Amino acid sequence: MGEGACAIGFATTETLAGGPESADLEYVLPGAKSAISYAVPLDQGAIPPYLQKKDHLSQQKDNTRANKISSGIALDLARFLEGKGYASYPVASNQVYREDTPRGILDMKPDVSLRYLAVRSGVAHMSLSGNAITKDEGAAIILGGVVTTAELEPTDPLPAEENYCDGCRLCMASCLSGMMDPEEEETVTMGGVEFNYAKRRNYNRCGYVCGGFTGLHPSGKWSTWSPGRFPIPVEDEDFGPALMKHIDIHTRRPAMEGARIHPLIEGKFSMTCGMCQLVCSPDKEERKARYKALAESGCAVQNPDGTIEAFPPEEAAERVAAMDPETRALYE
Repeated sequence: MGEGACAIGFATTETLAGGPESADLEYVLPGAKSAISYAVPLDQGAIPPYLQKKDHLSQQKDNTRANKISSGIALDLARFLEGKGYASYPVASNQVYREDTPRGILDMKPDVSLRYLAVRSGVAHMSLSGNAITKDEGAAIILGGVVTTAELEPTDPLPAEENYCDGCRLCMASCLSGMMDPEEEETVTMGGVEFNYAKRRNYNRCGYVCGGFTGLHPSGKWSTWSPGRFPIPVEDEDFGPALMKHIDIHTRRPAMEGARIHPLIEGKFSMTCGMCQLVCSPDKEERKARYKALAESGCAVQNPDGTIEAFPPEEAAERVAAMDPETRALYE
């Protein structure tokens, strides 16, 4: 905990038994017996300005910081355990995907699911959105973990009655892509314990919006931090072609401040979404206030130098319409 984590727990092959393939510890480490799970908190103060579209960089820097800390903790823990004679595998907090799936890393399947480890080991609850949440930080956490051959004592899941998720659906309202099915739920059973969340639709939905290719809400009244205004498809099968169509366009936009590399995106990547995670606060009134701030934040427009400004819907549309045809084609 002294390294920056706000919660820690332990899972074993027995407590994860029966779970999805991404809960299989032996996928990354043959002979694995246990996993250490933990969460690193995000800066709560950087969230409202991000949702209001007043300050993009602070949240992006904080998100990067938390991911680096989480992955660093995993590396240190793995090396410590190896020093004790136990083979160990540090699980990266993000951006590591399985390559043996039909489309390889494009399927965005993690080597080990950190959220499954977290909910089964008592680090966090499962929310409707599928995000892991804690009573103090909400969904504003970055998960981490280590898989090891050491036989550790498992910790119990958090009591279901303490889960603050009340199905308010503000996570769904914050997701332009429709990633969460509004009707169907997914049930995951690990070690005899069930966890439920909204069924995930095609992952290309998240890739198209969270990847920053587009970001304008179908209502036209607000957007993510992405200046893209391309239509968001309705059907799952239309998201793959939309992604492929706009990859080159995305790379030709000016890089946003603080942009960094990402294995799935040509050029540099900037955080433009994550709204379902950042809206989700343990306090219901704060949750409502965050969603209201997002819905009233206006629409993103990119300047020639790469900076993003938010304007009321009508003014944003006028500014894009006033661009020369070649520049405008980068956004709509």
